Amino acid sequence: MVFKRETLANLLSVSEARTRILDKFSPLNGEKVRLEDALDRILFDDVFASQELPPFSNSGMDGFAVRAADIIQASREYPITLKVSMDIPAGKAASGTLKNGEAARIMTGAMLPDGADSIVPLENTDSSEKEKDISGQPVKVFQPVQKGEFVRPKGQDLPAGQLVLTAGRKLQPQDIGLLATLGQVEVNVFRHPKVAVLSSGDEILPPEAPLTPGKIHDSNTYTISALVKQAGGTAFNLGIAEDKLEKVRQRLDQAVDLSVDLILTTAGVSVGAFDFIRTLVESEGQLDFWRVNMRPGKPVAFGSYKGIPLIGLPGNPVSAYVGFEVFVRPTIGKLSGLGNLSHPITRVRLGEPVESDGRESYLRAFLSTENDSPTAYLAGHQGSGNLFSLVLANALLIVPSGVKSLPIGTEIDAWILNIC
Repeated sequence: MVFKRETLANLLSVSEARTRILDKFSPLNGEKVRLEDALDRILFDDVFASQELPPFSNSGMDGFAVRAADIIQASREYPITLKVSMDIPAGKAASGTLKNGEAARIMTGAMLPDGADSIVPLENTDSSEKEKDISGQPVKVFQPVQKGEFVRPKGQDLPAGQLVLTAGRKLQPQDIGLLATLGQVEVNVFRHPKVAVLSSGDEILPPEAPLTPGKIHDSNTYTISALVKQAGGTAFNLGIAEDKLEKVRQRLDQAVDLSVDLILTTAGVSVGAFDFIRTLVESEGQLDFWRVNMRPGKPVAFGSYKGIPLIGLPGNPVSAYVGFEVFVRPTIGKLSGLGNLSHPITRVRLGEPVESDGRESYLRAFLSTENDSPTAYLAGHQGSGNLFSLVLANALLIVPSGVKSLPIGTEIDAWILNIC
């Protein structure tokens, strides 16, 4: 096979590659999950209030339900005496209608009786009883209240039929609480994307295996699987494929049998004699593109294997990580029903000069705050196999295509990494 001389000009741009990938994906279908399993899931349908909240007018204080007009003249010097006609604990409905000159002892959250329009707090009365029923006894009121004071009116929080949660929202604890208040025990959310993760190469071993000469431990399976989970997908570990065509084929066929939504591979898509993933994609599916004008991570491939979309990431650990953030995270986001597919951009100032090779570059950096503005310093050596520098970084600096050097003090775009 003869390869044309490669230049930056004939490499696919990052934005074009990302667009071509995203154009091939659509949001997945919805599935019902119980509320206790709904945290951080993406809402599939709009949710409307099925009832008014609160469903009845209730007391905002422990005290006495009254008619405000009955106690308009009340004071410490000249208290107004009312007859306690009923006792209303929380969770029980009032047994009658409140008449002129009457009061009903009521607990916080208890249903307001018909005829009452206000609540007098307990401390503004002479009542001290908390346990026994005081129906039929008098109570003195020392302070007037405005009509509606300390009352939570029916429907104050929500009217029935109001839109309360929109499709595409990532469900937060307060959202789940609201759904429970509305009486829902399940909610319709986008299905988690199922993503197969495959590492390839004779040189890699699982972490539990002792190293032998020429071997390294596999990090990509664990990094990429964790990224899939963080992005909202479910990762299926296909293990490590040896550099043999049939071994790679067997692993990819496992992904087909699992009916995954996306296959992610690391290594095996370059031009080496043992890079079989690309060979199988071309023979058993379709190769849309490979090689992108980016650093690190140029040998990124996109296509399909037996009808399942496949993104081939480079084998170097940092290249695989950056390729995931640039291409895979937005893809999983789209499958999951997320509307915002892009990383938020932060503008930072370079604390040291930066050099690149003209490709769109994603450089590991550490941000510190100087003079109330974020200042970026490179987080160690930028080699694509140096994973520790990524551990030290809290941002990726984005050097545009065509730029080979930037002086100290230059403002540049950055992605903030999820660092605790």
